[in-house]
Amino acid sequence: MAELPVTDRTLDLSRSNGRFTISTLISTEDSNRGPYAQGDTAVYDTSQGNHLTHNNTFYLRTFGYNTVDVVPTYENYANTKISGECKKPRPTLADLHSFLKQETFHRHSPGYEPHRSDSFNEGGNDDAAIDGDKKPEGEPVRFGWVKGVMIRCMLNIWGVILYLRLPWITAQAGIALTWVIILMSVTVTTITGLSISAISTNGKVKSGGTYFLISRSLGPELGGSIGLIFAFANAVAVAMHTVGFAETVRDLLLEYDSTIVDPTNDIRIVGIITVTVLLGVSLAGMEWEAKAQVLFFIVIMISFVNYLVGTVIPASQEKQAKGFFSYRGDIFAQNFVPNWRGPDGSFFGLFSIFFPSATGILAGANISGDLKDPAVAIPKGTLMAIFWTTISYLVLSATIGSCVVRDASGNVNDTLTVDSMGCEGIACGLGWNFTECAQSQSCRYGLINHYQAMSMVSGFAPLITAGIFGATLSSALACLVSAPKVFQCLCKDQLYPAIGFFGKGYGKNNEPIRGYVLTYFIAVGFILIAELNAIAPIISNFFLCSYALINFSCFHASITNSPGWRPSFRYYSKWAALFGAVISVVIMFLLTWWAALIAIGIVVFLLGYVLYKKPVVNWGSSVQAGSYNMALNYSVGLNEVDDHIKNYRPQCLVLTGPPNFRPALVDFVGTFTKNVSLMICGNVLVGPCKQVLPELRLASKGHVKWLTKRKIKSFYTEVLAEDLRAGVQILMQASGLGRMKPNILVLGYKKNWQSAHPQTVEEYIGILHDAFDFKFGVCMMRMKEGLNVSRLMQAHINPVFEPTEDPEKNGNTPSVAGTLDPDALVAEQQASTLFQIVQDKKTIDIYWLFDDGGLTLLIPYLLSRKKRWGKCKIRVFVGGQINRMDEERKAIISLLSKFRLGFHEVHILPDINQKPRPEHVKRFEDLIAPFRLNDGFKDEAAVNEMRHGCPWKISDEEEAKNKAKSLRQVRMNEILLDFSRDAAIVFITLPIGRKGRCPSSLYMAWLETLSQDLRPPVVLVRGNQENVLTFYCQ
Repeated sequence: MAELPVTDRTLDLSRSNGRFTISTLISTEDSNRGPYAQGDTAVYDTSQGNHLTHNNTFYLRTFGYNTVDVVPTYENYANTKISGECKKPRPTLADLHSFLKQETFHRHSPGYEPHRSDSFNEGGNDDAAIDGDKKPEGEPVRFGWVKGVMIRCMLNIWGVILYLRLPWITAQAGIALTWVIILMSVTVTTITGLSISAISTNGKVKSGGTYFLISRSLGPELGGSIGLIFAFANAVAVAMHTVGFAETVRDLLLEYDSTIVDPTNDIRIVGIITVTVLLGVSLAGMEWEAKAQVLFFIVIMISFVNYLVGTVIPASQEKQAKGFFSYRGDIFAQNFVPNWRGPDGSFFGLFSIFFPSATGILAGANISGDLKDPAVAIPKGTLMAIFWTTISYLVLSATIGSCVVRDASGNVNDTLTVDSMGCEGIACGLGWNFTECAQSQSCRYGLINHYQAMSMVSGFAPLITAGIFGATLSSALACLVSAPKVFQCLCKDQLYPAIGFFGKGYGKNNEPIRGYVLTYFIAVGFILIAELNAIAPIISNFFLCSYALINFSCFHASITNSPGWRPSFRYYSKWAALFGAVISVVIMFLLTWWAALIAIGIVVFLLGYVLYKKPVVNWGSSVQAGSYNMALNYSVGLNEVDDHIKNYRPQCLVLTGPPNFRPALVDFVGTFTKNVSLMICGNVLVGPCKQVLPELRLASKGHVKWLTKRKIKSFYTEVLAEDLRAGVQILMQASGLGRMKPNILVLGYKKNWQSAHPQTVEEYIGILHDAFDFKFGVCMMRMKEGLNVSRLMQAHINPVFEPTEDPEKNGNTPSVAGTLDPDALVAEQQASTLFQIVQDKKTIDIYWLFDDGGLTLLIPYLLSRKKRWGKCKIRVFVGGQINRMDEERKAIISLLSKFRLGFHEVHILPDINQKPRPEHVKRFEDLIAPFRLNDGFKDEAAVNEMRHGCPWKISDEEEAKNKAKSLRQVRMNEILLDFSRDAAIVFITLPIGRKGRCPSSLYMAWLETLSQDLRPPVVLVRGNQENVLTFYCQ
């Protein structure tokens, strides 16, 4: 590929101040003119406001033609606004696709191309890096990876154990096993560090540290629980490190025979004074706190150098008496192997003592909101801190194990004399006899007996004491800062009650002053106890809980294959993260099993609380991605299994319209499908596309929230169609996924069919015919007071179901989506229905008149399994002959017992074919009279001509052919009134009108007659004539 001439390439340095370098390839001689510039006529006045019209020339130089599209910019993807600039969103799809409107573009004004260079600048967000050495007034203090993360983590990792316990561990376990212990601990922390690096580089990290990382990855349930206990653990850790400092001061005072009050109260006095000073440093601001940490770091480094210098200085007589002989190969060989002593003399015993000294790797992540670039600082600083602290541990154990013998008396007179007999140990070859104290295990000095071995070896002992002070105070200060920062983020998320007060921030760094004070009082409380041996294991386990969840977060985010998991840090492994999570839990029980149980118990309790409260947050967690993966895999897996009657479930498509308009219908289906089968609330939007689409976008989310608030486990879907019937056809064919597709159509009874436009009745009956054609079962519900409550809500309704007015009279089409405000839908008062009330000892009456495959029995059975309907007695009514009542009753009871439904009360209706009373017959005839064609039994051609445009009219021949069926509905209504007037609910097998032979008005008259005057809800059910019940095992 030919390169552009050097003179043709210009690099705008102002575009190179981020992590990206943007090169603008513009010819120098044409830099003032675009490739399609129209001479001098194309002039761009960028000082004026944006007025987008068809004649505008935005991005003409980039694209070569007039467009309102915008180039990719940072602002369009950021949640925060650039300081001093008005955020200009990208044009909407309607702006690009629909008719160009003047006011639209005043509202969506795309940014000018000259601003593009700032879009990729890392400093373009609210916590940008400081440009050069100039810091604008009021700009928050931000730290890089060295001062903000590496030094902070190293100081938190180094602690008292480094100075006072690592030499002792080396003496017990030997250099070899001590290195194994160190490397095992570092393996866990390194894996955790890699997981932190991956999570922190998968998007912009804000303040909140460990809590923020876990909660945004695993969700609020686990994140909230670990955030609360992690903040508390840090607050108590302030007390632990402060007491460690106070004990050292107390020991120095005792060494010079001076105390303040007594040894215990001295710890309390020094501890409270120390933590108060540390609080003052924290309240002074992060800048002062960082300076204090740097000072502590310098002190510790000086103490290390002092120790290393001391190892090469020839040992004095006094130091030799205490076991120090400088570097010797025989001492290294003896100390290379273990020599277990005392109750803690075991590998895992020493591991449990050392492991807390490897923790502290989260100190940098905990102040993520105060870092210039967390995505760079956290991985780099954390891993470098782990590396250098590991090197320091390994070097310290190897050097001190090569210089100091295990046992020494400290007595300068214990030199090896000529007459010394029975001298044992390596010191004999060096001119010293420590045999007596070694055999009696009464030696006061030596590597295994003297905790201050580093001070003894060092060139200047007070510098080691200063190092201990620096290690304890730096760790206490780091925890004092970490706890409020984590707690502040938790408070702002409002996952737990009564903690929001502590989330308020002050100053340019948004400092959680109230959180600092709370942490201070918690620390003072534990300092006053002055006995932390019981609480220390719990704190270690809290930190390990954090490590386990961070590793699990990384593993879970990786295993879900979510497209949103794109960490820029690539050096991690999901299986290593899983191993880190498991080993962290194992170490919890190795350290202290009872403390591990307490920590896990607290996590589970807090987890259960958040699960119960279900906070309204959506952070795109890996749990959501995992749920999607599981649902997808199981749904696809269902396709591999053929349907079986035993696994049949009534999967319902419910024609609710807006669900809040027909709450009784929603509650009825939701009752028997909850945790059992699929429920989809379908809404057909009828109207012009331009009118309906805005309503479709606004209302859909509100309807889902309404269902969630009502605790209905249902999906909601809506389609746009020219008429109701076409929309329902779309729903029946397209709803569902794989095997999870509706097989039952549930709809409400059209109560106003007599006054409605006949064409809507024709559509309504056509929907029933379509359902049977698609092999759906049908379930129709009628309530005496009606199902639609939209008038009570003072909202519009779907005109095809129950229009409030004739649109032809005023030319206006009623709204089709009801109230359009999603928040208003959720906030509105929930209508109470029969299905939300506990039913007492009433009856559920089933009129199983025709064998539809058993659906008429299955739905009442599922309803009776629910607690609110559990006390109701179920009665089954079937038709029969008067002279065979006993035989037919026994046959039905036998069949029901094989179905194992638990229905025992069966009634045979022998008089079902008797003639109804004349007054009821007369009422039916009056009902259909307005719809009679009164053709006088003319031939079919003449009837069709008379019925042209009125297919719902009933001819005389059709009325005569269906006479018996009509009288049967009248008679059934009389039976229902006799037996089921006081039932809780009545189920009846739905009669079917033959398509093309039964006019819609006649069929509606049947349904009206069958279910009229009944007080309880009436549910007309008809299966698709295929078995849904079986009494076989296979």
